[in-house]
Amino acid sequence: MFRIEYSRDALKTLLRMPANTARLIRIKIEQLAADPFAPNNNVKRLKGMDAFRLRVGDWRVVYEVDRRTIAIFVIRIGPRGSVYED
Repeated sequence: MFRIEYSRDALKTLLRMPANTARLIRIKIEQLAADPFAPNNNVKRLKGMDAFRLRVGDWRVVYEVDRRTIAIFVIRIGPRGSVYED
């Protein structure tokens, strides 16, 4: 199982959103950590960066996978569309 690490922005977003939505997103991230390369995870590689996105309803989780340290780094969590803006 991969270790999960959250950026400060991702943690702030989780704390500000409704508790039931945050719980669902955390559950999906934990399922992703069990097998990040499973085909049924609703994951896509992002173009132009070495990251992936996980779709959870109308929310998106942008993350990177480090196979050397066996970790998933959650970079950003946000509503679809605006999560990809820098």
